[in-house]
Amino acid sequence: MKRKVMVLSLGGSLIIPDKVDIKFLKQFKEIIMRNTGKYRFIIVCGGGSLARTYISALTHKKYHMQSTAGIAATRANAKFVSVFFDQDPELEIPTTIKKIKKLIKKQDIVFSGALGFKPKQTSDSNAAEIAAYFKTEFINLTNVSGLHDKNPKKFKSAKFIPKITWAKFYAMANKSAFKPGQHFVLDQTSAKIIQEKKVTCHILGQDMKQLHYLLKGKKFKGTTISG
Repeated sequence: MKRKVMVLSLGGSLIIPDKVDIKFLKQFKEIIMRNTGKYRFIIVCGGGSLARTYISALTHKKYHMQSTAGIAATRANAKFVSVFFDQDPELEIPTTIKKIKKLIKKQDIVFSGALGFKPKQTSDSNAAEIAAYFKTEFINLTNVSGLHDKNPKKFKSAKFIPKITWAKFYAMANKSAFKPGQHFVLDQTSAKIIQEKKVTCHILGQDMKQLHYLLKGKKFKGTTISG
């Protein structure tokens, strides 16, 4: 049976919130490895605190320069996580969809960071683009359990949203202006891509049991964005 390609955006806030979260990465690795019999995985890594450190040191520079530094952080994280998964450290971190397509034919798991600079994009946007290209689902792993009506890290009254349409999510994402290193669960460009390309997206938190349930087709706690 041909294995389905599944695209994950691994939030940098999970890889390196302040320092590398070894406990989480061990759990993440276990779940991914348990499911390689059914799927091939493309895992796009975010920049996390490393990217924000770079960006905050360049606030006096132009937006393009800040973003380029953030992109470098995503690629450094992708290389680190690939080595954490015991991949050959000489394996390249792809920077184009064409390279990802070539690698995923030979590997169970391909790691990447952001693919390159485009205005108003994060690594989440690239994950959405990749999912659209492979005509598959997109799982966004972040540091909250799913989408809420407001930031649950700041507001205890935040309400969890288990399901939402592409159009409503796009409107929600665009309530605030884009900025490099932003914290919203998916950036505005990602919201636009998944709506236009009709990509089903799931937003999950740090509980890796939920990712396992999703991959097994079972009920899970998280948010699904679809038509």
